[in-house]
Amino acid sequence: MSIFTRFLWVLICCLCALSPAWANATKGVPVHGKQTAKDTLVTDTVKKVKQQIYFQTPSNLSTASTAAISGSDFVSTPVVSYPLALGGRLPGLTVTQTNGEPLSEGFSMLLRGQSPVILIDGIPRSVTEIGMNEIESVTVLKDAVSLAMLGIRGSSGAIAITTKKGSATKTQINFNLQTGIQEPLKNLIGSPLNAYNYATLYNEALTNDGLSVATNGFSQVALNAYQSGSDQYKYPDVNWRDQVMKNRAMTSRYDFNTSGGNNFVRYFVNLETYSQDGLLKTSDANKYNTTPNLKGYFIRSNVDVNLTDKLSAGIYIQGRILNSTAPGNDGTAAIFNSILATPANAYPIYNPDGSYAGNSQFTNNIVAQNVGSGYSLSNTRTVLSDFYLKRSLDDVTKGLWIKARASFFSNLNENIVRSKSFAVFEQTGASTYRQYGTTSAQSNSNGISFQNRSDFEELSMGYTHNFDANNGLDATLLANRDNLINGSNLPYTIQGISGHVAYNYKKKYLAEVSFAQSGANRYPDNGGFKYGFFPAMGLGWNINEERFMQPLTWLNHLKLYGSYGKLGHDNATYFLYQQVYNATPTAYFGSSAAAGTTVGESYLANPNITWEKSRNLNVGLEGAVLHNQLSFDVEYYNNLFSDLYIVRGTNTGMLGIDYPSENIGRQRYYGWEAQLNWAQKKKSFGYFFGVNASLQNSKLLYSGEPTLKYSWMYKTGHPVGQTYGYIADGLFRSQQEINGAPTIEGYTPQPGDIKYRDLNGDGVINQYDQTTIGSQKPTLFIGSRLGFNVFNFDFSTLLQGVVNQQVYLSGADYWEFQSSNGGQAYTTQLNRWTPATAATATYPRLTTSGGPRAGDVNNFVSSSFWLRNGDYLRVKTIELGYTLPGKTSRKVGVQSARIFVNALNMATLKSLTFNGADPENYSGMYPIERVFNLGVNIQL
Repeated sequence: MSIFTRFLWVLICCLCALSPAWANATKGVPVHGKQTAKDTLVTDTVKKVKQQIYFQTPSNLSTASTAAISGSDFVSTPVVSYPLALGGRLPGLTVTQTNGEPLSEGFSMLLRGQSPVILIDGIPRSVTEIGMNEIESVTVLKDAVSLAMLGIRGSSGAIAITTKKGSATKTQINFNLQTGIQEPLKNLIGSPLNAYNYATLYNEALTNDGLSVATNGFSQVALNAYQSGSDQYKYPDVNWRDQVMKNRAMTSRYDFNTSGGNNFVRYFVNLETYSQDGLLKTSDANKYNTTPNLKGYFIRSNVDVNLTDKLSAGIYIQGRILNSTAPGNDGTAAIFNSILATPANAYPIYNPDGSYAGNSQFTNNIVAQNVGSGYSLSNTRTVLSDFYLKRSLDDVTKGLWIKARASFFSNLNENIVRSKSFAVFEQTGASTYRQYGTTSAQSNSNGISFQNRSDFEELSMGYTHNFDANNGLDATLLANRDNLINGSNLPYTIQGISGHVAYNYKKKYLAEVSFAQSGANRYPDNGGFKYGFFPAMGLGWNINEERFMQPLTWLNHLKLYGSYGKLGHDNATYFLYQQVYNATPTAYFGSSAAAGTTVGESYLANPNITWEKSRNLNVGLEGAVLHNQLSFDVEYYNNLFSDLYIVRGTNTGMLGIDYPSENIGRQRYYGWEAQLNWAQKKKSFGYFFGVNASLQNSKLLYSGEPTLKYSWMYKTGHPVGQTYGYIADGLFRSQQEINGAPTIEGYTPQPGDIKYRDLNGDGVINQYDQTTIGSQKPTLFIGSRLGFNVFNFDFSTLLQGVVNQQVYLSGADYWEFQSSNGGQAYTTQLNRWTPATAATATYPRLTTSGGPRAGDVNNFVSSSFWLRNGDYLRVKTIELGYTLPGKTSRKVGVQSARIFVNALNMATLKSLTFNGADPENYSGMYPIERVFNLGVNIQL
């Protein structure tokens, strides 16, 4: 029997159970009953979100853990990807951004430490760029009751986007115009050294490595020339970042939307365009654009129709076009990597004859790479369409309904590359040059980089009723199927049955059950489908409804609630359960392969592969006092993740094949979340203040580690992702300090090297002295929003921060001379160890890439020396607005008009670690922007 056949049988049984006699017994009882002021803790926006997510239990009668914000709270944020506007606004949700390039922001969203599913109007989607004015509200779903109906993709949490809908009101027309200026934030902890300091430090590093300065370094003549700047062709001093980066660029958003309707049809239509100029310089010699620009076009039409008094329908259509450009074939990342690998004295930008300069070590001129290597175009086209039919079954029994919906999603990205190569020249005489590389004409190519489409079908049935003054019931049962085809991959299908039942007694005692029988087609059972059962239950107590609480007139709401359940996460790839063979000319056993082909296994199969699981516990207390002016919510969660995909132990070459992924990993994520809000409104003055905090911790319970010699070597029992390496005890200040000290096997340290702790006391530093390093305190994420309005002026700001965060500094953006050609060096290294600075140095002695690479086995291995405090507090947004008085607006023919100025990433208070650099992007890649924005909103 198929899962849909089973679902139809369930529906028939439900209809039989709901007899007309029952309906008559409850005739005249309102669906939800009359709600008091105590029931209005959350806004109508939040309730609408819940109605889009499978069940519609009012928040005050639910035990679920959710948090929501209105789209109007962040609609004016000058970003194209809405997740970038959510950071600091919702407890449990953390958003970080590591890149500022348009459409390649490198952001990540984590909900209680996991990557959440994105739902748009209740349907799983992968879209993170939609028109900001399309968004009615955003809700995060965090506990088992709110997530169980997602089945095998519920354990990571969910972010639910609800789009705007029309209402039975007169037509409203809105214009929104914004334009802003972007400025790059500093994205390196240490500034690149000028030519003189670079050459001086490089000579010092050669000496430290025992190499000849005369042969490999810079002469005194060169040092003098770098210092005086006397010959920029022979002894250049180039700030490559300044040569390719602009100081500012423009951004803009223009939006038009209209909404309204009547008792028959309701509509919302939105047209929006967004543009963001890139921060790389362009050349007037080109007739095309090489900077990473973005132009986005969005359209949405949401239409709801009452076909009869009992039958309604809806058609929701969204389309988007995203056009972006980039320099050359390799894009912007290659340019910034070149900057990290190229010192200021590597070569001049141009030769005296105007040709691009270079040499045998540096054959890729960065300016030419930016403006002389052609360009590429990226075009993304997306169409999303949702349809539904909903039938009221009040003629069967009051409060019963049935709904069918279907959705289609198509996404395509096409790249057009028009690239060309360039030659660089090294001046060898007054008018002679040596050429490296060739100059070629433009070559053209295009291709589809990704293409996917999905279809979604769902049949649901619900019942909401209050049987008498004491008993209320809300139930939903549904079956859905989500089918995704990504490029040439086989279809990926998730389907199942799920349900939700909420019961309340006198709106005082609450009980809630959610479940899913859900499966996917990546497993060995039933022709590829394998199903699991995911139940959850919640209990709640509206304490303020108790009779003994009635004298407390200042108390408007107080609810204790909790939930527990089992959730799933489908993380498998296709055919892990099948043994796969490949053809290879290598023999696994014996001296050599004979002529012909030897057949071998690619990897060991796992016939028992299944989905990952979690058991989620959530307990909370929420309340509101003083006429709902002050509200609070405190929650504790403890989520145990099991059956995680890992490869046990360490593969051995003797096996000749990789171990399979197995469902044996276990982790725990747990912590506290809290939010506090205060709002007060008087005649011509109002203000609000809100703060949320998330204290997040984790523990690795099992990862299949091999048996280790000492207990401190295990990662198990420590936070997930904890850094592993040596514990550093500062620097060796002198040779006397080195004598007799434990050192790394096979290495003879020098003064200025990092010294490490000998954990087992055997006098040698080796793998037995490695352990988890860094702080293991839980990380605290905080967000705060505050504002006020006086007469027609309004002001608001959003703060975002993190405490107990550590960052690991490494690589070519922080260490010196990290490429084979020398690489950059930074102001950070000016405080390196030397005999004169032995007592105060904070950086090890310098070393080059040309010597024995002492740092490879000592200074640059993973150790606590490179861990730093990563705390920061950021003014994420700040906004000041003025609304024209009503009389003035009407005189100019508009219903209302508001002008505002705002800023994104205005200022950041951060630890000294970052030395003025951005705390999220300090690796030298495309910088994050500070945006100053001017906007106008007009409503007709």
